[in-house]
Amino acid sequence: MRKVKTPQTFTELLVVDTADKGRSVAKTPDGQVIFLEGAVPGDVVNVRTTRKKKNFFEGVVTEIKEPSPYRTVPKCVHFGVCGGCKWQNMSYERQLYFKEKEVAQNIERIGHTQALTTIPIAGCPTPYGYRNKMEFSFSAQRWLTDAEIKQSEEIADREALGFHIPGMWDKILDLKECHLQPEPSNSIRLAVKAYALKHGLSFYHVRQQTGLLRSLMIRNNQAGAVMVLFQFFENHQDQIKGLLDYLLGAFPQIESMMYTINQKANDSLYDCELVCYNGQDYIMETMEGLSFKIQAKSFYQTNPTQAYTLYQIARTMAGLTGTEVVYDLYTGTGTIAQFVAKSAKKVIGIESVADAVADAKANASHNQINNVHFFVGDMKSLLTEEFVREHGACDVLITDPPRAGMHPDVVEQILSMAPEKIVYVSCNSATQARDIALLTKKYRLISSQAVDMFPQTHHVENVVLLTKIA
Repeated sequence: MRKVKTPQTFTELLVVDTADKGRSVAKTPDGQVIFLEGAVPGDVVNVRTTRKKKNFFEGVVTEIKEPSPYRTVPKCVHFGVCGGCKWQNMSYERQLYFKEKEVAQNIERIGHTQALTTIPIAGCPTPYGYRNKMEFSFSAQRWLTDAEIKQSEEIADREALGFHIPGMWDKILDLKECHLQPEPSNSIRLAVKAYALKHGLSFYHVRQQTGLLRSLMIRNNQAGAVMVLFQFFENHQDQIKGLLDYLLGAFPQIESMMYTINQKANDSLYDCELVCYNGQDYIMETMEGLSFKIQAKSFYQTNPTQAYTLYQIARTMAGLTGTEVVYDLYTGTGTIAQFVAKSAKKVIGIESVADAVADAKANASHNQINNVHFFVGDMKSLLTEEFVREHGACDVLITDPPRAGMHPDVVEQILSMAPEKIVYVSCNSATQARDIALLTKKYRLISSQAVDMFPQTHHVENVVLLTKIA
């Protein structure tokens, strides 16, 4: 894609739809598509193009001539800058409409089929404050606004604790507020920054590779317990101890205080040695009588309320009677496997991440579930005819793959296994639809239901049921 050498301007264009990455769509008078940031379907806008490709433009809104009836006032002061929550300016009811529409279009256009029944999307009862995990980065050189850059006076306050600016890996937006995670998330983040400035703690400088404070992760459960995890770049134990002790005194909700010294080029946690400074190295979450231990490196759905809804939908679609052998592919920490276990004869969970399977086994043992068995391995290599012969033929298969969907070899093996039912949970309806198209060699798409896990964003989960054609 190339930048437009001579930007074009268009006036009074109607914004007609949404697109990928939270963008919206308008069309020029001759029918060419323009992808826009920050516009809401129903807006009438003036536009200046910024990029040109063969079949479309990208552009920016220079003026809203007539606001959409679905336009709302964003709740967050950082809207339009931090890059998250791109749909805050759209009514929640309309967000659900476009998410549901995207899923249906992907199934029809990419999957080349339609569900016999489309169940209305399951909206989130709490469109803000729904996340149980947030990660923030420190920076000694925060992102500056255009106004700050243009001013002649030197800017003294350059420290930041917040989010990366989209497309700028070395620039951090200093957050004044974030409405995605419930309290005490905001209070902890602001208290950390205030303490650091008061006591002269150094913020990480990504280019110079210096500084004490690198990142902050805050996790919570629905009961209000909190885990705090710091990544420190430099190992100054007196400063670390002072900060952690201060937070423990100020926030009694913190049941797990963790830290690590990370001097790698990246801030990935998975190969870091973690120190439990105070409390346990986990917090617990409960769901329908089950308990799940959530450690710092554990995967757990970030919207626990909607995760429960998602699992209920998957279990209902599976229609278990207690006699079935269920395979749960990409089981992660085994939450779905354990959730359906009481309704099945046996559940086989398969996952490629060894730590996740260790968590799954520990949680199953804690929950006294004896009919679930977990296995570690690459899906396309482990899920073989020999594996199926050893562990039993599959009656119902549940799959919840990553955004890339299932490997073609895995799809072929599922077709060879030929379970009576397939319940496919997906965070990317486009790759889900691609896989559905392959599965329709032997299966019929019976039902589909979208679940809104991430309000104020364009992301949506979808669950479908496929049954074997007789």
